[in-house]
Amino acid sequence: MTTYDLRRLRLRSGDEHREAVEIELEPLVYGGQSYEPLPRTVEADLSIARATGGTVFNLRFESRMVGPCYRCLSEAEFREKIVANEYQDADPGADEELRTPYLVGDVLDLSAWARDAAALALPETILCRPDCAGLCPECGRDLNLEPHEHDPEPVDSRWSALEKLKNEL
Repeated sequence: MTTYDLRRLRLRSGDEHREAVEIELEPLVYGGQSYEPLPRTVEADLSIARATGGTVFNLRFESRMVGPCYRCLSEAEFREKIVANEYQDADPGADEELRTPYLVGDVLDLSAWARDAAALALPETILCRPDCAGLCPECGRDLNLEPHEHDPEPVDSRWSALEKLKNEL
């Protein structure tokens, strides 16, 4: 877990501090599947600006996650440039929406913030390739490797009367 201690900064209203930091990324569990960050530690740009009513935090980094494809379960990769912003109101009694959950006391939890920002950037479906065919619903084989079709199963003769009725309607 990577944290940043704000006590070492002496920012006044209007001041800004920029720093390159290394953040240890945590794995994501999305849709019941685990996605691992590669590399595990990324270089990020952190900026902290003191405003009249609070503090503005900005974080920029590139995320690369590897895990199972949504359709065929083979390895899929997701890359995204992440830009995350948070605000901490100077008033301790301020509304919860004006307070970042990543700041506890004077310590900013960069790992949790980066994980949540990466999770928000994930697409709805993570695919190994845009035209992934998925798995065969009949036999479970990967249709990307073995495209095939199954012969329709013969209809039980006892259902022929209902089939005839269906065709008449």
